[in-house]
Amino acid sequence: MAKEIITEINISASPEKIWNILTDFEKYSLWNPFITSVKGQPSPGNRLTVRIEPPGGAIMTFQPDVLSRIEQKEFRWKGRLFITGLFDGEHVFQILDNNDGTSTFIQKERFTGILVWMINLSKTRKGFELMNERLKTMAENDK
Repeated sequence: MAKEIITEINISASPEKIWNILTDFEKYSLWNPFITSVKGQPSPGNRLTVRIEPPGGAIMTFQPDVLSRIEQKEFRWKGRLFITGLFDGEHVFQILDNNDGTSTFIQKERFTGILVWMINLSKTRKGFELMNERLKTMAENDK
């Protein structure tokens, strides 16, 4: 069984500008209402420590493995609850260049595992949307 959240937002900024904000983990606590902390090096094979605060939900800290990093295009990690196969989540940030001075930012996560059926993802989706809006504000107002 699997569940997926996919959100996207159009941002009047270059992929480079969005990427620089997205990968500056030290500043997440200043602007990001959902992913409030990321520690570690964002390179494939490394493990991060990530803290999320879904609106109205439980604060959670987990340690995903970085799967890919394609400069100004994609950053992907995979986390798990206790052991692989219970509740796993593959999180993806993608930036698409619209070739008109704007970019499309896509944030998605695919959840799999034997406990997926019991999870309500509405608060997580709201967290994605809030983060997307704040990222847009940061990128468009910090020229």
